[in-house]
Amino acid sequence: MANHVSSLKRARQTERKTAVNRANKSKLRGSLRQLREALVTGDATATAEQYKATVSVLDKSVQKGVLHKNTASRYKSRLNARVKAAATAAPVAATKAKPAKKAAKKA
Repeated sequence: MANHVSSLKRARQTERKTAVNRANKSKLRGSLRQLREALVTGDATATAEQYKATVSVLDKSVQKGVLHKNTASRYKSRLNARVKAAATAAPVAATKAKPAKKAAKKA
């Protein structure tokens, strides 16, 4: 354990900052998990709302120093691609018509 007053103070500060960072990271992971669960359910509106909330948490984690800005950007890009794919896949599957019959071959 530290013996100097200044090193004792730094140890206390580190404990507090670690607790804050752990809470922010936990909130981020929870938000990401909720978004993945919303993607699995296939509800486009719920997924869009959860995506907005997750992006907000990602941006706040960058401001607080929990994540690097490029890491957050990569997360947002990949999540946005999944949200768009889920949003376009649902309407297409619901309105998909039967395939047209092939024309008879000439003999």
